[in-house]
Amino acid sequence: MYALGLGVVAAAIWLLTHSWILLALPLLLAVFFLWFFRDPERTIPTGAGQIVSPADGLVTDTEWIETTAGSRLRLSIFLNVFDVHVNRSPVAGTVKLVEFRKGEFLNAMKAESVLNNEQTLIVIDAGDYEVSFKQIAGLLARRIVCNVKAGDRVERGQRVGLIKFGSRVDVLLPAEAELKVKTGSRVRGGLSVLAEVTDSGNRSAKSAAAAVA
Repeated sequence: MYALGLGVVAAAIWLLTHSWILLALPLLLAVFFLWFFRDPERTIPTGAGQIVSPADGLVTDTEWIETTAGSRLRLSIFLNVFDVHVNRSPVAGTVKLVEFRKGEFLNAMKAESVLNNEQTLIVIDAGDYEVSFKQIAGLLARRIVCNVKAGDRVERGQRVGLIKFGSRVDVLLPAEAELKVKTGSRVRGGLSVLAEVTDSGNRSAKSAAAAVA
């Protein structure tokens, strides 16, 4: 839509001025928006218990945190303006909660952005465990799009939303998950496996929503 509008502007400028220089700017912007909002197809992993990345970007932090539901592994992914910004479901399951919270627009690399920035929390019940993730707005990313609601059934790697421009996604993994990436890893949404849940005997359907709400 952005690119179409800029194309109309470019045509109008050309008709009014016949200036190639003035024509170039909206055309370049149109190309940029087409590239920025690209949505490539991905081959989704099919292994049992695999949790895929909800976003393209750089893993900037992994840490264990204590929640009301017990220990959870939190993984942070930073998206720069050059990354694909489409977000995908990390697991197959039922959307248990979608919660939008207004906030600030701090640099998404800062730790305080997790608590203070505008964000949407999505909790997915995968049956034996839950996976939560946050779409967190950044300094430039001031619009979060979430296309799912509580009660929706989602598949692993399914497109669920978008964060415009640089931003951050935090994932809260179940305690029994075996991490497959590390700080500094580059990941791709719906394609890179972040973790695997293999110990079915210790799985539990404890809620992670309270920890990240």
